Amino acid sequence: MPFGYNGKILVVDLKSGTWSIDEHDAAWYRTYWGGGAMASWYMHKFIPKKADPLGPDNVLVFAASVLCGCGMSGFNRYTVAAMNPLTGGFGESEAAGYFGPEMKLAGYDAVVFRGRSPRPVYLWVNRGQVEIRDAGSFWGMENAPFLDAVREELGDKKIRIASIGPAGEKMSRLACIINELAHANGRSGMGAVMGSKNLKAVIVRGEEGSLKLANPEAFKELNLWHRKRIGEHMPNVGMRKFGTVQHMMAQQNSGILPTRNWKDCQFEDAAKLGWEGYEKVFDGNHTCYKCTVACKRRVKNVGEKRYGGPEYETLAALGSMCGVGDLDAVCRGHEICNAMGLDTVGAGAAVAFAMELAERGILAPEDMGGRAITFGDGAGMLELLDKIARREGIGDVLAEGVKRAAEMIGKGSEEYAFHVKGQEPAFHDPRGKTGVGLGFALSPTGADHIEAPHEVPFQGEGVKLVNPLGIITPPKPLDNGPDKVRYFIAGEKTWALNNTLGICNFVVAPLFALTYTKLCEVIQAVTGWSTSLHELMIVAERSMVLARMFNVREGMDRKDDRLFRRMFEPLPEGPLKGTTIDPAEFQGAVDMYYAMMNWDENGIPRAGALYNLSLDWLG
Repeated sequence: MPFGYNGKILVVDLKSGTWSIDEHDAAWYRTYWGGGAMASWYMHKFIPKKADPLGPDNVLVFAASVLCGCGMSGFNRYTVAAMNPLTGGFGESEAAGYFGPEMKLAGYDAVVFRGRSPRPVYLWVNRGQVEIRDAGSFWGMENAPFLDAVREELGDKKIRIASIGPAGEKMSRLACIINELAHANGRSGMGAVMGSKNLKAVIVRGEEGSLKLANPEAFKELNLWHRKRIGEHMPNVGMRKFGTVQHMMAQQNSGILPTRNWKDCQFEDAAKLGWEGYEKVFDGNHTCYKCTVACKRRVKNVGEKRYGGPEYETLAALGSMCGVGDLDAVCRGHEICNAMGLDTVGAGAAVAFAMELAERGILAPEDMGGRAITFGDGAGMLELLDKIARREGIGDVLAEGVKRAAEMIGKGSEEYAFHVKGQEPAFHDPRGKTGVGLGFALSPTGADHIEAPHEVPFQGEGVKLVNPLGIITPPKPLDNGPDKVRYFIAGEKTWALNNTLGICNFVVAPLFALTYTKLCEVIQAVTGWSTSLHELMIVAERSMVLARMFNVREGMDRKDDRLFRRMFEPLPEGPLKGTTIDPAEFQGAVDMYYAMMNWDENGIPRAGALYNLSLDWLG
């Protein structure tokens, strides 16, 4: 009998309205573990080459892990993965909340969707029982009204729901999936894929206590240790008190706060969006499944508090990037995005892109509905978000993401469309921490700021936190040499591991409470598997290479591993004024990464790398 997982994966054929159950042995689970690695296996198996990401041949996977739902703080994340409609390559997005653990308690480690339903439906999994139900009466609903209506239909207020809003139904490539109204699988357009399948929601109901642990007593002791340490460990104490809102002024004071579509690096109204302003609208913490960190925020200046409050990326996306210093407008924008099912990062980038085009005269007032919407226009920002979600007017163009929007608009607009592989970056300027630049360029999903821990916390004595990863000297924030690449790879593996195991970055080493030694003990208590940091780094690298090989088969290589234009221009102001990234140095760092990973000069993993990771079947 497996411990920590069910040994069952639900495979749903939406076209025929049927389903089956895949059962894999322990060796398969110990190879793929969960998250993006488990999802990648199904993507390689089922998705034909050059499939249309918004066509029926794409596969959508909801994947938990062998640890998700065990009941420890931060062990509650799950992955949604599919071919990315923004890039045409690998796509995945993680979310926390309550859905992943409930899916496990409902009897399945993952749910795989194939085909397209001929009509709107939702999947209902109730303690192992499966039903595909009609969603025609719910199509067009925003996420909160839908949640209330489907709870009434099913007669159960304890169900957990992952749903799309109108943006996903209309297949905006910036659409996300929302669970419990406040937790988003935000990046990579997963909401658009869900909408393309006529799938309104996945709804699960489990049985608490149904997940069996290998050593419940050992787990109980480890859980008590972890909870106590979270209450004392200063990074976790700060995260509970301020959440990610604290990053706003940290970025501003460092001179690397993306502002006005990356034109500027400091925002004159940053304090209004940081904790100084946020405290005035703060309405308490909320949290995820059995997590004591409670880093999520609620705000009182919106109509629907259940959508939560904006975190750092949203504050930057709808605030500094758009030149909007009105926190009420930013909170309302966050509410629109969660209601309609839009990724705040991609949507904010699209709005900022449109604002710069209007400022430069590339978009005329009549293109934007009668008036030019430029930087600083909070009402205009809200108007554009609504148009993107509904695919109305200019919003129909912006809903394609900035890469495709620029191709449609023309007139030189490509110069102001900032993306990697087609996906808009989140809001951390690599000119002040170059490891983030490597993450943007090398991420298999397109630009992603959480590929590796940012190097800033590991300066001076802080380097001791990454000593267990073999990093002995502090990584220099502005370096692009081999030492930075070595640090980046070590960090990349730790966060790839977190995504594979469904662990929140805010509870585990290198920066947060749970040490790697204790993590190995937790895995043994949950699954019965005796493991080591060495094995876990192999697990992480395997997930990275699975994603890379998906992109390789779709024709991606070194030409796609690059940054966008403004990163090679000097920072215009602030403490790092004049700092830039040298293109030749950066390309040298990418080449060094390939060499250290045992990939060839085109960024394709060599046969030895595949054999070393038990992935020779991909060769």
